[in-house]
Amino acid sequence: MSRIHVERHRTQHIGWLRAAVLGANDGIVSTASLIVGVAASSAAHSAVLVAGVAGLVAGAMSMAAGEYVSVSSQADTEEADIARERQELASDGVREEAELAGIYVQRGLDANLAKQVATQLMAKDALAAHTRDELGISESVRANPLQAAFTSAFAFAVGAALPLLCVVLFPTGNLSWIVSGTSIVFLAILGGLAAYMGRAPLLRGVLRVTFWGALAMAITAGVGLLFGAGG
Repeated sequence: MSRIHVERHRTQHIGWLRAAVLGANDGIVSTASLIVGVAASSAAHSAVLVAGVAGLVAGAMSMAAGEYVSVSSQADTEEADIARERQELASDGVREEAELAGIYVQRGLDANLAKQVATQLMAKDALAAHTRDELGISESVRANPLQAAFTSAFAFAVGAALPLLCVVLFPTGNLSWIVSGTSIVFLAILGGLAAYMGRAPLLRGVLRVTFWGALAMAITAGVGLLFGAGG
């Protein structure tokens, strides 16, 4: 008796994985940069802490709202395309079947086999076949606004909490260096974890997030020093 071979792919998790990585990365970079900038201006320890907490709350809410609006727009577009496809199937199913067969021919099937495949798939679920093969929309990658919003907000809060913890544990004197150093480590871990989960090159994932994070903190620290010196 033959065993069914089941393959596990990562594309079905791409929605929440993208939102989680983006949220955590933004949480670390934006909050660490804010803390480093305020600390570099010679602000009091309490002011740095308040700025960090405010950055965490505001950033998490902003990420949730932004992701919800963005992904909702994508979902609306998908629904409009599906509704249009449903109408076209109802009004001219023959032409839609020929269009589907043409897609399979472009993918490498001969004309007769492509027509048979199109006929059988449309007999089972015409809308699903066209949604998947003509529009490129499948259930595994459908836009989910609430999932993206909550995932991004939670991931942002977790990422932002890491540099904020440094403010609680360490004095203001060396805070800029401590937050910068630990945040780069956090970003490297995040980049490596994201690359591992997506089965992407590890070094590329690490370098990508650490470079831009370090650049953001360096620029913000420079602004903080400039305004601190001016004050």
